[in-house]
Amino acid sequence: MNVKNRNNAIDAEIERLLKQFKLPDIHDNYDEIVQVAIEEKMGYREFLHKLLKLEEQGKHERLMLRNIKNAGFDGYKTIENFDFSFPKSINQGKINDLATLGFMDRHENIVFLGPPGVGKSHLSVSLGMKACEQEKTVLFANAIELMDDLSDAVKAGMLKQKFKKISKVDLLIIDDIGYLKMDKEKESIFFQLIRQRYEKKSLIVTTNLPFKRWDEIFTSELAAAAVLDRLLHHSHVISITGDSFRVNGKI
Repeated sequence: MNVKNRNNAIDAEIERLLKQFKLPDIHDNYDEIVQVAIEEKMGYREFLHKLLKLEEQGKHERLMLRNIKNAGFDGYKTIENFDFSFPKSINQGKINDLATLGFMDRHENIVFLGPPGVGKSHLSVSLGMKACEQEKTVLFANAIELMDDLSDAVKAGMLKQKFKKISKVDLLIIDDIGYLKMDKEKESIFFQLIRQRYEKKSLIVTTNLPFKRWDEIFTSELAAAAVLDRLLHHSHVISITGDSFRVNGKI
């Protein structure tokens, strides 16, 4: 076999093996990297390192994009495009610290508290995006829609399966909890949800209602206190004041 035919056979075998071992980024860029290696007189070790780093980066990007898609975010929002100069009161340093995701390592919660339109949802989505970038799974859910879904799961005998699926999510974001009005069944479901994640997985909640008014969400002050006891233990409460971004044409 001449050199050309031998090289063609080797290339075909390399392509087969890259597909077999599911290395798409090396597969798609192999010829280009080989050419660069030749031009730069790259050593074997450096060449192998470059191939592996390429595959690592590709896998990271695919996982990040898949996590973002599966999270169900309400739009694409980042910390970097949040206007910290607009709300009357917000601790930017605290937000930047939370964006390091240390709170998730410690299984802590975050509650964004403030009137409508001050950026609570934007910040919660932004932190969820950061989590996806770190290859963590996220679920973003409107509070009313989430509770309706879980209530339907009870009727269908599927609540256990729903809870199991949610328990696997690294970060659960429940948006606009202040607009909920629980009955006894939904109250019980919500308490189970909070208890399931307590000191195990992180939770972000946004609300326009101060905690002293959470009895308006639940059936009694006792029920509200039981939820708040677990939600606020190991929690960061971020209070935001100011006018609405929407009313003032900021978004």
